[in-house]
Amino acid sequence: MILAHISDIHAGPQFKKEAFKWAATEINELRPDALVATGDFTENGLLSEFTTASQYLRKIQCRRKIFVSGNHDYRSTGYLLFKRFFPSEAVTEVGDAVVITLSTARPDRDDGEVGHRQNLWLEETLRKHRGRMKIVALHHHVVPVPDTGRDDITITDAGDVLRSLVRGGVDLVLCGHRHRPWIWRVENLTVVNAGTVSSERTRGFFSNSYNIIEITGRKIDARLKVVGGTTIPLTDVVKKDLLGLPGTTER
Repeated sequence: MILAHISDIHAGPQFKKEAFKWAATEINELRPDALVATGDFTENGLLSEFTTASQYLRKIQCRRKIFVSGNHDYRSTGYLLFKRFFPSEAVTEVGDAVVITLSTARPDRDDGEVGHRQNLWLEETLRKHRGRMKIVALHHHVVPVPDTGRDDITITDAGDVLRSLVRGGVDLVLCGHRHRPWIWRVENLTVVNAGTVSSERTRGFFSNSYNIIEITGRKIDARLKVVGGTTIPLTDVVKKDLLGLPGTTER
């Protein structure tokens, strides 16, 4: 099973249209089983930005598209528009795996929150799918990410949520938000952060990128794909200084 994981499109003033077109072409050639987009489709939650993001996302030809809202999408009452433009099921079966989405965005707030009721729902949902490969997708990061400056905008209840993820036997968590690709391992849980696929505002890794997740049985192979450039294991991002990596500068 192959997942394409993109995040932080930011349709608006900082949107790089050509970068998104390159990424869409590459993803179409990959023919993934599902596209997982973890939030911030827009910059300010405006109708025009939702329209633009929707038009560009239609360029990606994938039968299963899983959408999660970001904090920027909830600005300017964008939460009223998000479900209209990007409907998505809370639980999606992809092959032998199940992808569960959490809504962490709150109106006009940069930090995120799962909340007690949603966390209880998560725990119950994980119990229902005991024994299966379990993937959870959300916008906000559950573990702080290096090279992103002061960080007080993780999900506010990260401790409770991490406990639920680990106890529930989640295999993989997909996040966005910080525009910095990274990978963490917490006990048997793999947490993968995506960079920004099409925003000018990159952090720490100064190229637009997305992730390619290949799952075989319980084995997770997470790779970073530079838009228009090279593909490397995400673990290399953790281990090495990649500023001079071929293919990590804009073409």
